[in-house]
Amino acid sequence: MEGGVECLCGARMPSQGVRGKQLLTILGEVKFWRTRYQCPVCGESRYPGDEELDVAGTGRSPGLRRMMARAGSKGTFKEGSEDLRIYAGIPVSAKDVERVAERIGREVEAWLARDRASVLKGDVESSAGEAVPVMYIAYDGAGVPMVPWEVAGRKGKQADGSAKTREAKLGCVFTQTATDEKGFPLRDADSTSVVGALEAAEKFGERIYAEAARRGLNQAQKVVVLGDGARWVRGLAELRFWRATQSIDLDHAREHIGKLCQLLFAGDEKKIRAFRMRWRTLRDEGQVERIVAQARSQLTDAGAAREPIETELGYFEENRERMRYRKFRDEGLFVGSGVVEAGCKSVIGQRLKRSGMEWSVAGANAIISPRCLLLSGRFEEYWESRCA
Repeated sequence: MEGGVECLCGARMPSQGVRGKQLLTILGEVKFWRTRYQCPVCGESRYPGDEELDVAGTGRSPGLRRMMARAGSKGTFKEGSEDLRIYAGIPVSAKDVERVAERIGREVEAWLARDRASVLKGDVESSAGEAVPVMYIAYDGAGVPMVPWEVAGRKGKQADGSAKTREAKLGCVFTQTATDEKGFPLRDADSTSVVGALEAAEKFGERIYAEAARRGLNQAQKVVVLGDGARWVRGLAELRFWRATQSIDLDHAREHIGKLCQLLFAGDEKKIRAFRMRWRTLRDEGQVERIVAQARSQLTDAGAAREPIETELGYFEENRERMRYRKFRDEGLFVGSGVVEAGCKSVIGQRLKRSGMEWSVAGANAIISPRCLLLSGRFEEYWESRCA
């Protein structure tokens, strides 16, 4: 580069000659030569050759870093190290895999943040082709075991009221264009994309909304939000997806019916079984008001259990319009959130909740982001963006 290159401080950086650099690649170690430039004003150095090859600040090639990031996000860092040694003959330690995977994870999250900002500003066109009949948006939370200093002073479910985990929020977007011969909904093949992070509900709301918008939210003929009825889930739906049909996951409704029966008829197994079956039938018909009325007719002398019973009845009363399962089924809609529950297991459970694991928020998010990209089929899109 005749005349040097420009420094960030604005000065010209003259050439200081050629320097060698050792790189570890997927084919082994290689050495290449590139020109070094140094600023006479601030003393900063630059290697444009490193920048061109995407090896600035690292001794590993992009291809190797991609393999390490993938291995480190799919399994433990030790497993990633062993896999790279066995399958590719690449000698990298578990610590090397951890450092590279977490660095790439942070870079992935920064790329996703820029992508979200562009989507929200309208600078990026929807990835959807033709408008789909139904778009589903499902989200939930999953506990991630944390290092002690990340949960210090936080309330939790331990016997002493302390916490050992923090909640990661995970969301899925998928589409439906048809039903089967019996009228049951069919999820479009390869239509599921996943986003997630340990973050506040407000920030997650922006994340899941941007993903839905990228997938064609505004072109969808019908939008359905599936969740467990938690207040933060309902709040995001009402704020971000106000025109959507909201539906409580059928299994969560079943759990609340079971809990209500246990509270009302504690110790009377015959009544518990009878009312559980009766109320599940009413639930399937979407007759939530009848469940509440019948439960209240049994609420004679609940004593200390009255408060938790009222809490359960309040759950049904607040969510009655989200439990019109007969109507939802007649419209050929999904009434279960199995997709996001499977996502929680795949993204969080299988990688971040293994025996003995403890995470920092930053470390967990650095693994969650690339795992979401992998499940969404966008991992290579990220790497291609680095070459643009």
